[in-house]
Amino acid sequence: MSIVASTEARIRDVKVTADIITAYLVDGRVISVPLAWSWRLSEATPAQRAHWELIGDGQGIHWPAIDEDLSAEGLLHGVPAHRPQRLAPGSAILQRGRHEPPNKRLQPTKARERFRSPPASRLRLRG
Repeated sequence: MSIVASTEARIRDVKVTADIITAYLVDGRVISVPLAWSWRLSEATPAQRAHWELIGDGQGIHWPAIDEDLSAEGLLHGVPAHRPQRLAPGSAILQRGRHEPPNKRLQPTKARERFRSPPASRLRLRG
């Protein structure tokens, strides 16, 4: 009989100071990364930084007020989040909220329109 131990990093507690994000793992390890690695957290208020939730069974942390998620694996591997580029007001990319042109394959085609349900006004109710 074999016993399998989970090696997945899971977070049990988090502290965020003015300079450091510190995650305390269930296995006793402590991960500290610079606050600047999360531009959303670095721009957040202390109250927003203090209000966090565990994701799943501790696989990550979520800050609902600023919509920021950090994973235990991401903290362990040390990959900072890059701030999105700021573009000129009125640029097409900002208006669409995307960094690439729309995907035409996701747009309805004439063939697909034939298989759509009729509008509710054309449906007959049985009674």
